[in-house]
Amino acid sequence: MAPTRKPGEGVNWSNIAVGGIMNMVTTLGQPLEVLKTQMAANRSQGMPQAIATVWSRGGIAGFYQGLIPWAWIEASTKGAVLLFAASEIEKVSIGNGINPAVAGLLGGMGGGICQAYATMGFCTTMKTVEITRHKQAATGVKPMSTWAVFGDIYRREGIRGINKGVNAVALRQCTNWGSRMGFARLAENMIRSARGKKEGESLSALDKIASSTIGGALATWNQPIEVVRVEMQSAAKNASADRPAKLTVFNTLQYIYRNNGIRGLYRGVTPRIGLGVWQTVCMVSFADYVKAWVNKK
Repeated sequence: MAPTRKPGEGVNWSNIAVGGIMNMVTTLGQPLEVLKTQMAANRSQGMPQAIATVWSRGGIAGFYQGLIPWAWIEASTKGAVLLFAASEIEKVSIGNGINPAVAGLLGGMGGGICQAYATMGFCTTMKTVEITRHKQAATGVKPMSTWAVFGDIYRREGIRGINKGVNAVALRQCTNWGSRMGFARLAENMIRSARGKKEGESLSALDKIASSTIGGALATWNQPIEVVRVEMQSAAKNASADRPAKLTVFNTLQYIYRNNGIRGLYRGVTPRIGLGVWQTVCMVSFADYVKAWVNKK
C-alpha cells in the first residue's frame, strides 16, 4: 500500500471508504474461508472430506456459510480500519527514511492489530460459529437463526463470549498483514531491481499482482495461529476430554499439538494460501490503483 501523497500532506480520510469497499470484494473468496475453517476445526479431515462435509450442508450455499451478515459486516469495517491505519503508518515510515519493505511490514502489523480489536472480534467469532456449529436440522430440529445464536452467546457469556479468541485474532492479523504487505513490497522492490527501475517507479499491473501473490502465499507461515483461533472460537460438539475448559492462545496451541502434532497446526493451509493471495491482491495491488485514482479527484 505505497502512499500516493508526499509526507506531511495530512491524513487521507478517503482510505477509510476505499478500504471498506475493497475488502467487500475479498468476500468473493468466502468458499476458501469456509474450507479453511472446516479443516482447521476438524483436523482429521483432508481437503476432499472437508469439501464433502461443506457440500452436505446445503450444496453451493454451504460454501457461503457466515457470509451474511457477519463476513460482510467484518469485511467492510475491518477493511476500512486496515487500509486507513496501514497507509498512514506506511506513509510516516517512508517519510522518515525507512525502507519501503519495512514500512509495509510496520503498516500491515499496525493495521492488522487495529482492525482486530476495533471491529473483528465478534464478527470473526460469529463466522466461525456459523461454520462449525452443530447443524440441528440434521436431527429434525429447526436450527436457530444466526441472530438467535448471537443473542444466546451474549446472554450466556457477555461481551467476552462474542469476542472469544480476539487476542488470537489480533496476533493473526498482525502477522498476516505485516507479512502480506512486507513481502509484497519486498517483491515489488526486487522486481524493480530486476527490470532496472529506480525505487518508486511504477510497475505494471501484472508485476504488482505477482508481488501480491508472493506476499499472500508467504504470509501463510502463521497458519498455527489461525488454527488456534478457529479452535478457540469453534462451536463444534466433538471436542476431546482433554480440551482445556478455559482456552488461551498458549494452552490451545499445546492442546492441538498434543492431539494432532505439527500437521494439525497447518491443517487448512492450502485453501488459506488461495485466500491469502486473493486478499493481498485486492488490498495491496488493486487498492494502490484505487487510492491513486481517488487522490487525483
